[in-house]
Amino acid sequence: MDKQITDDFIANAIAEDQGDGDHTSLSTIPAGAQGRAKLLIKEAGVLAGVELALEIFRKIDPSLQTEVFISDGKPVSYGDVAFTVSGSIHSILLAERLVLNCMQRMSGIATQTDAIVRLLSPYQTKLLDTRKTTPGLRILEKWAVRIGGGVNHRSGLYDMILIKDNHVDYAGGITNAIAAANSYLTDKHKNLQIEIEVRNLTELEEVLDYGHVDRIMLDNFNFDDLKAAVVRIDGRYITEASGGITRENVAEYAKCGVDYISIGALTHSVKSLDMSLKAF
Repeated sequence: MDKQITDDFIANAIAEDQGDGDHTSLSTIPAGAQGRAKLLIKEAGVLAGVELALEIFRKIDPSLQTEVFISDGKPVSYGDVAFTVSGSIHSILLAERLVLNCMQRMSGIATQTDAIVRLLSPYQTKLLDTRKTTPGLRILEKWAVRIGGGVNHRSGLYDMILIKDNHVDYAGGITNAIAAANSYLTDKHKNLQIEIEVRNLTELEEVLDYGHVDRIMLDNFNFDDLKAAVVRIDGRYITEASGGITRENVAEYAKCGVDYISIGALTHSVKSLDMSLKAF
């Protein structure tokens, strides 16, 4: 957890929700009233966001007391209580929706990631996320992928060079794009990995002829071509399969021998895990 980024996220989220005051709580609950609430799980899955929830409570009201029973990454079932929080009712109610929004989405991502990681367990292939994240929530969504057992790809545009189809087309071809990327890194004195996406075996041959990359993304390959590509690369570069990969077919892709499989649906098409924060 990057504390500065997390602190900024929490502050912005609270300001967005609170505005000039939680007028419902202010009008119905006496000032200084004390109470308790429990985080109740209403659906089986993998829990994520507990550490973040505790930070939210601390930022809103350091006097709130929490007791954690189930930590991040643990399986949960209907009726489980993940933690309790006690103290100012106004503070608990202010934190409620932010805690739930974050934990439900993070737990949904962790649950889906865990399910796919389990399918990959017989193979050496690891599961990657992508940049297909919710703006402003990337750090939380990628955190949830890690909790679910997946591996984070690049964090953003700044920490890896990933030459995709549009870059290749705009640059005038694969060799031009790779050469330009390497020259850029030399000129700017940057040490970044270079990955290039290829769309077919012909493009793969051009990459293998020129070299000067670290990873090759094999995009929308059929199984026969993917197997042939892995054999042709022969361990010289890290391999990543992407495009059209789902929970239903992910094992077939892993059987082709790629090092990584990336699935955008881990973060862009996920069902939140059902839970609630209930007074007791």
